[in-house]
Amino acid sequence: MITALAQYFKTIKIKGNIYLTLAVNLAIVYVLFTLCRVLFYAFNSQYFSDIDFWHFTRMLVGGIKFDTSGIFYTNLLYIFAMLLPFAFRYNGIYQLFLKWIFWVSNSIALLANCSDIIYFRFTLRRTTASIFNEFENEVNIPSLFLKFAVDYWYIALIWMVLVALLVVAYRKPKLFIPVKGFTQHSVYFVNGLVLLALLMGLTVGGLRGGFRHSTRPITLSNAGEYVKEPLETAIVLNTPFSIIRTIGFKGLQKVTFYENEEELASIYTPVHTPNPEGSFKPLNVVVIIMESIGREYIGAYNPHLKEQGYDGYTPFLDSLISESFMFRYSFSNGRKSIDVLPSVFASIPMMVEPYILTPYSSNKLNSLATILKPKGYYSAFFHGAPNGSMGHQAFTTMHGFDKYYGMTEYSNDNDFDGMWGIWDEEFFQYFAKEMNSLPQPFVSGIFSVTSHHPFIIPKKYEGKFPKGILPIHQCVGYTDYALRRFFDAIKDKPWFSNTLFVFTADHPNEPSFDEYRNNLGSFAVPIFFYHPSSNLKGVSTVPAQQIDILPTILGYLNYSEPFVAFGKNLFEKEVAPFTVSYSNSTYQFIMDKHFLLHDGNQSVSLYNYRTDSLLQKNILGERESEANEMETFVKAFIQQYNNRLIGDKLMP
Repeated sequence: MITALAQYFKTIKIKGNIYLTLAVNLAIVYVLFTLCRVLFYAFNSQYFSDIDFWHFTRMLVGGIKFDTSGIFYTNLLYIFAMLLPFAFRYNGIYQLFLKWIFWVSNSIALLANCSDIIYFRFTLRRTTASIFNEFENEVNIPSLFLKFAVDYWYIALIWMVLVALLVVAYRKPKLFIPVKGFTQHSVYFVNGLVLLALLMGLTVGGLRGGFRHSTRPITLSNAGEYVKEPLETAIVLNTPFSIIRTIGFKGLQKVTFYENEEELASIYTPVHTPNPEGSFKPLNVVVIIMESIGREYIGAYNPHLKEQGYDGYTPFLDSLISESFMFRYSFSNGRKSIDVLPSVFASIPMMVEPYILTPYSSNKLNSLATILKPKGYYSAFFHGAPNGSMGHQAFTTMHGFDKYYGMTEYSNDNDFDGMWGIWDEEFFQYFAKEMNSLPQPFVSGIFSVTSHHPFIIPKKYEGKFPKGILPIHQCVGYTDYALRRFFDAIKDKPWFSNTLFVFTADHPNEPSFDEYRNNLGSFAVPIFFYHPSSNLKGVSTVPAQQIDILPTILGYLNYSEPFVAFGKNLFEKEVAPFTVSYSNSTYQFIMDKHFLLHDGNQSVSLYNYRTDSLLQKNILGERESEANEMETFVKAFIQQYNNRLIGDKLMP
């Protein structure tokens, strides 16, 4: 036995050793992941301020923890197969198979990291597993992917270079039969089994992010340990980890910041019990949601930029806003198109994950359609994309809308933009025509599509709209023109003067001014109300958000029945104004002139966003009383939101 053991250890070589080879190959992936992180920051540095060399180094070091988890998840099969304590792992065919597993799995992981270099600009966070649900109904994924690769060819080139480095740097173990005879095989197996148990134990620790029994598996929020502000967690994280760790999202956690329900309701409650002064006004309601048209693109929202020669790209919207009631500080409740319908039509914001992708999406709730149906309203929703896109048809159908009009109903593929749906001009004309036949009173909504990547407009309009400095700018001009033509088509219709029009956007897009690049500006969308036959005009500095649209419409109509909405009636002066959003594992709240970041347990930072639009001065330590007041409200909001969604209590 001793002789066999001695002979076995003589076979152990440093060069070509299978365990050392495994370590070297994984180290190659670590280097490539770190390179992706550096590239991610280099291409998106305009979104991050006050990052010096040492802070960036800290984030790089912190990122190793998340890279370890992401790399081990990605290479779990490869690691296990390399550690199997059998001699056949030295077989040439077996090693060829493992080499291809290594190349393919890590090439996909690198592709995910490279894609987020660009996709981050549209979501301001690392991609999570919700992306699979978000695009599951899209029928043009291959063409979208091809278009992405063409438009951002330099990212595709970077990915190919990284894959080439992965292939060239790969090392394979020395192929030989290390043992002979039953005794040596037994020693080899036992030794390999011990090493398998030890190294797989280390792998599990790497997956979890630690080895202590008390250590919970790391999540996206753990990246906060290495950053100064939540947006920076995107640098620390990597995309494979973010996707894998959000697969099978289990839902919200019930919280009890306030044991007494009466105390909780006195601080904040989503239950509205309106007491209007007048009788119900059966106005028609039209909600117009503009794809990606943030406040930055609209001149009327940026008078402070006129001195820089900036007028925006929406001359028609600017003229309409002068006849409307506009909220100067208005924000979205999410950063994705999939978030906007629950926010606008059901007053449910995106918290943690998009509402319609959570287990609570089947909860009973009151939508604008269901609330107004007993008042005799007919409801319809229009979206020029293929039916089923973004889950809009499912949401409107599930929550009381009488009719959905999509690309199928439009029934003319000659007007298809080749990517996302029907051109805005044609679909808005279709919208105008169909509304003429809707029973009155009606509530209708439309979601435009053209101002979306790849940011193209009909060839007949090439050169008509200012191209600006970003590809989206001429698309914004085109959609603005489509809206002008839409209003030209309906302004003489008998129902027009009896209609309340509400405007917003799903989320902003790529910014060109610093104030729209930070945690707050990245949610800046327009919200304004237009009623042709009333004196509903003016500008308010009350902070507004998408979830305020439903209660504000109902308030304007003098609706008198109880309903549940997480937002507020913007025209009701007695209600404390606030806005809420969620980004990078952090709750973001506005109350009056202050903007608070809260991690769910305690406040992180506080800014006066009206005098500090770039959010450069954290005044948390200087405004303790304001922060405490806001934190009291924040905790009440979180408790109401979490517990009502968990308990299916979204009805009065």
